[in-house]
Amino acid sequence: MNPFDEVSPVTDGPFADSAGAESSDLVHIPVIEEQLQVTTRRIETGRITLTKSVHETEQTVTVPLRHEEYTIERTALSQYVDEVPATRQEGETTIYSVVKEVLVVEKRLLLVEEIRVTKQQTHEPETQTVRLRREEITVERTPITPNVRPE
Repeated sequence: MNPFDEVSPVTDGPFADSAGAESSDLVHIPVIEEQLQVTTRRIETGRITLTKSVHETEQTVTVPLRHEEYTIERTALSQYVDEVPATRQEGETTIYSVVKEVLVVEKRLLLVEEIRVTKQQTHEPETQTVRLRREEITVERTPITPNVRPE
Protein backbone atom coordinates (compact mmCIF):
# COMPACT_ATOMS: atom_id res chain seq x y z
CA MET A 1 0.00 0.00 0.00
CA ASN A 2 1.29 3.45 -0.98
CA PRO A 3 1.50 5.94 1.94
CA PHE A 4 0.36 8.78 -0.34
CA ASP A 5 -2.89 7.07 -1.34
CA GLU A 6 -4.59 7.79 1.87
CA VAL A 7 -4.99 11.36 3.17
CA SER A 8 -6.01 11.81 6.74
CA PRO A 9 -7.28 15.14 8.01
CA VAL A 10 -5.09 17.17 10.38
CA THR A 11 -7.10 17.92 13.46
CA ASP A 12 -4.64 19.73 15.68
CA GLY A 13 -1.50 21.84 15.28
CA PRO A 14 -0.82 24.87 13.03
CA PHE A 15 -2.23 23.14 9.91
CA ALA A 16 -5.51 22.02 11.46
CA ASP A 17 -8.65 22.83 9.54
CA SER A 18 -10.59 25.37 11.58
CA ALA A 19 -13.93 24.19 10.24
CA GLY A 20 -13.34 20.75 11.67
CA ALA A 21 -12.17 17.49 10.25
CA GLU A 22 -15.64 16.41 9.27
CA SER A 23 -16.26 19.26 6.79
CA SER A 24 -13.48 18.47 4.34
CA ASP A 25 -10.93 15.85 3.64
CA LEU A 26 -8.52 18.47 2.14
CA VAL A 27 -5.67 19.99 4.10
CA HIS A 28 -4.29 23.42 3.16
CA ILE A 29 -0.56 23.76 3.80
CA PRO A 30 0.98 27.23 3.18
CA VAL A 31 4.08 27.21 0.95
CA ILE A 32 6.87 29.70 1.55
CA GLU A 33 9.16 30.75 -1.31
CA GLU A 34 12.28 32.86 -1.00
CA GLN A 35 13.34 35.08 -3.92
CA LEU A 36 16.75 36.60 -4.61
CA GLN A 37 17.06 40.18 -5.86
CA VAL A 38 20.52 41.27 -7.08
CA THR A 39 21.39 44.97 -7.47
CA THR A 40 24.56 46.97 -7.93
CA ARG A 41 25.72 50.22 -6.40
CA ARG A 42 28.58 52.58 -7.08
CA ILE A 43 31.52 52.63 -4.71
CA GLU A 44 34.20 55.30 -5.08
CA THR A 45 37.58 53.59 -5.18
CA GLY A 46 39.81 56.51 -6.10
CA ARG A 47 40.10 60.02 -7.49
CA ILE A 48 42.16 61.61 -10.23
CA THR A 49 43.57 65.13 -10.12
CA LEU A 50 44.60 66.80 -13.41
CA THR A 51 46.97 69.74 -13.26
CA LYS A 52 47.68 71.90 -16.32
CA SER A 53 50.70 74.15 -16.44
CA VAL A 54 51.79 76.53 -19.22
CA HIS A 55 55.49 77.02 -19.92
CA GLU A 56 56.68 80.04 -21.91
CA THR A 57 59.97 80.28 -23.72
CA GLU A 58 61.35 83.07 -25.84
CA GLN A 59 62.76 82.22 -29.20
CA THR A 60 64.55 84.51 -31.66
CA VAL A 61 63.60 84.08 -35.30
CA THR A 62 64.71 85.81 -38.49
CA VAL A 63 61.84 86.77 -40.76
CA PRO A 64 62.47 87.93 -44.36
CA LEU A 65 60.56 91.14 -45.09
CA ARG A 66 59.85 92.43 -48.61
CA HIS A 67 59.82 96.10 -49.52
CA GLU A 68 58.73 97.48 -52.88
CA GLU A 69 60.15 100.69 -54.32
CA TYR A 70 59.21 102.41 -57.54
CA THR A 71 61.48 104.39 -59.87
CA ILE A 72 59.88 107.01 -62.10
CA GLU A 73 61.64 107.75 -65.40
CA ARG A 74 60.33 110.31 -67.93
CA THR A 75 61.27 109.94 -71.60
CA ALA A 76 60.46 112.84 -74.00
CA LEU A 77 59.33 111.59 -77.45
CA SER A 78 57.46 114.35 -79.38
CA GLN A 79 56.11 111.96 -82.00
CA TYR A 80 52.80 112.27 -83.82
CA VAL A 81 50.53 109.24 -83.42
CA ASP A 82 47.12 108.36 -84.87
CA GLU A 83 45.58 107.11 -81.60
CA VAL A 84 46.36 107.03 -77.89
CA PRO A 85 48.87 104.24 -77.20
CA ALA A 86 47.65 101.64 -74.68
CA THR A 87 49.31 101.25 -71.32
CA ARG A 88 51.78 98.37 -71.64
CA GLN A 89 54.01 96.17 -69.46
CA GLU A 90 57.68 95.41 -70.20
CA GLY A 91 58.94 93.03 -67.49
CA GLU A 92 58.57 94.84 -64.15
CA THR A 93 58.07 98.21 -65.91
CA THR A 94 54.62 99.65 -66.69
CA ILE A 95 54.57 102.32 -69.43
CA TYR A 96 51.89 105.05 -69.40
CA SER A 97 51.71 107.30 -72.50
CA VAL A 98 50.98 111.02 -72.18
CA VAL A 99 49.46 112.78 -75.22
CA LYS A 100 48.19 116.24 -76.02
CA GLU A 101 46.20 117.60 -78.87
CA VAL A 102 48.02 120.05 -81.10
CA LEU A 103 46.30 122.38 -83.56
CA VAL A 104 47.64 121.76 -87.02
CA VAL A 105 45.92 122.03 -90.38
CA GLU A 106 44.69 118.69 -89.41
CA LYS A 107 44.24 117.44 -85.96
CA ARG A 108 46.77 114.72 -84.95
CA LEU A 109 48.11 113.25 -81.75
CA LEU A 110 51.59 114.18 -80.66
CA LEU A 111 53.21 111.69 -78.28
CA VAL A 112 54.84 114.01 -75.82
CA GLU A 113 56.43 111.61 -73.37
CA GLU A 114 56.26 108.19 -71.75
CA ILE A 115 56.39 107.67 -68.05
CA ARG A 116 58.05 104.42 -67.05
CA VAL A 117 57.29 103.04 -63.58
CA THR A 118 59.56 100.15 -62.58
CA LYS A 119 58.91 97.97 -59.54
CA GLN A 120 61.93 96.76 -57.59
CA GLN A 121 61.85 94.32 -54.70
CA THR A 122 64.39 94.14 -51.93
CA HIS A 123 64.60 91.62 -49.10
CA GLU A 124 65.85 92.49 -45.63
CA PRO A 125 66.19 90.02 -42.79
CA GLU A 126 64.65 91.27 -39.56
CA THR A 127 65.21 89.67 -36.16
CA GLN A 128 62.23 89.45 -33.79
CA THR A 129 61.75 87.83 -30.39
CA VAL A 130 58.64 85.67 -30.22
CA ARG A 131 57.08 84.19 -27.02
CA LEU A 132 56.03 80.54 -27.44
CA ARG A 133 53.77 78.69 -24.96
CA ARG A 134 53.62 74.94 -24.26
CA GLU A 135 51.00 73.22 -22.09
CA GLU A 136 51.69 70.22 -19.91
CA ILE A 137 49.19 68.10 -17.93
CA THR A 138 50.11 65.87 -14.99
CA VAL A 139 47.78 63.14 -13.69
CA GLU A 140 47.80 62.19 -9.99
CA ARG A 141 45.73 59.25 -8.70
CA THR A 142 44.48 59.24 -5.10
CA PRO A 143 43.19 55.78 -4.06
CA ILE A 144 40.30 55.52 -1.63
CA THR A 145 39.78 52.40 0.50
CA PRO A 146 36.30 51.12 -0.31
CA ASN A 147 33.93 51.31 2.66
CA VAL A 148 31.99 48.09 2.00
CA ARG A 149 29.85 46.64 4.81
CA PRO A 150 28.65 43.01 4.65
CA GLU A 151 24.86 42.91 4.64
